[in-house]
Amino acid sequence: MPSGSGTPTTSARAATVRARATRPGSSRAPDRPPSALAVRYRATPWWVKVIVIFAVSRVVTTTIMLDFAAAQAQNAWTSSHPDYFAFASLWDSHWYYIVSVTGYPSTLPLTDDGHIAENAWAFLPAYPWFVNVMQHLLGLPYAQVSVFVSGGFALGSALMLYRVLALKLPGETAMFSVVLFCFAPLSPLLQVGYAESMQVFFLTLALYLLLRRKYWVMVPVIAVLCFTRPSGLALALALGLHIIYRWVVRARDPFPVRERVASVTAALFSAIAGFAWVWVAAAATGNPSAYTATELAWRSAYIGYGDLLPLTPWIQGANWWMAMAKWPVWWGPTLLAIAVVGFAAFMFTPIVRRLGVDLRFWVASYVLYLLAVFFPQSSTFRLLIPVFPLLGAIAQPRSVLYRIGIVLLFIAGQIGWIYIAWWVDGYDWTPP
Repeated sequence: MPSGSGTPTTSARAATVRARATRPGSSRAPDRPPSALAVRYRATPWWVKVIVIFAVSRVVTTTIMLDFAAAQAQNAWTSSHPDYFAFASLWDSHWYYIVSVTGYPSTLPLTDDGHIAENAWAFLPAYPWFVNVMQHLLGLPYAQVSVFVSGGFALGSALMLYRVLALKLPGETAMFSVVLFCFAPLSPLLQVGYAESMQVFFLTLALYLLLRRKYWVMVPVIAVLCFTRPSGLALALALGLHIIYRWVVRARDPFPVRERVASVTAALFSAIAGFAWVWVAAAATGNPSAYTATELAWRSAYIGYGDLLPLTPWIQGANWWMAMAKWPVWWGPTLLAIAVVGFAAFMFTPIVRRLGVDLRFWVASYVLYLLAVFFPQSSTFRLLIPVFPLLGAIAQPRSVLYRIGIVLLFIAGQIGWIYIAWWVDGYDWTPP
């Protein structure tokens, strides 16, 4: 602007403000320039920050697991003091290995009393087949490749989690959510021969596409997800709730016909894909209940054999745990009801509401799915991994002491979970 103008320039106004701030007697202290470290951190791309967080977390978790491996006695899967890759191949890792080598049985194995026994049909094929392909490409043993594949998908999950939560939360909060994800008590599962990291990657990708309303692109992602871990029915419910919500608020948030068609198609596809493995197992074995009966075999050690009745497994489990603890049986359903009501109330708290309706729809749908079909035991903690969007709620307090404390608590949780569920200590009835 010409110097004769009566309106000061932006730089002149800024100089005036600085002069007033530093004038003797001024109540305002001069602004301190940010440190070089702070400037460098702010200039660092978000994906570099995520990679660094992930790498540090893996060093911590690997150190913990190696310490347990050094104390591990001989067991059904390994010799004593196994190396890391052998220690990372315990439990269901061996089932995935069986699938990669021999596939699925066309004749279901039976117990001595004629019930369907535990078998490979409980484990979906996407993860072991992908590991098998990578194994042939790299020429390395299955145990090593499975760890590398899980770690790769885990890193992808951390990157996608940031992208998902950054759509709803400030970037700094989304980044601390990634910290919590990487250091979470069950984060050791991100680097063992389990399919969870692959599931979380495709789930975070599906949720990102849902938030961006790219429904058609969701379809192939859903297809892979549904053949990795059981997720399709819960995602179909979440999509259904999303569609209803968009229809209700269409006056202020337009819901054009092309998006209606695309979203309904994605929801229907997710529902069909959610049942697909049941139909595949039935066709391959000639037994319509091949998959469900196989899944029920794993809970027979707790409550015996029976039919799958939706919404009853948690009541059965509550009664079983009360009997084990020698507590009054009525405590089980009562505590379960308190937990359900408490969780529902938590979903309406301000910190959870900030996640937006779609992420809340997913969490609620998945928890309802677990309540409908899964039996609560030590593996339930692993099955809760897909509610990871709630980390965005836990990450919102900005207190430094809180954040340091919760990270330390999560690391302690890793030690506790490995001790209780992963490490094999004689006769172990608490599988991961």
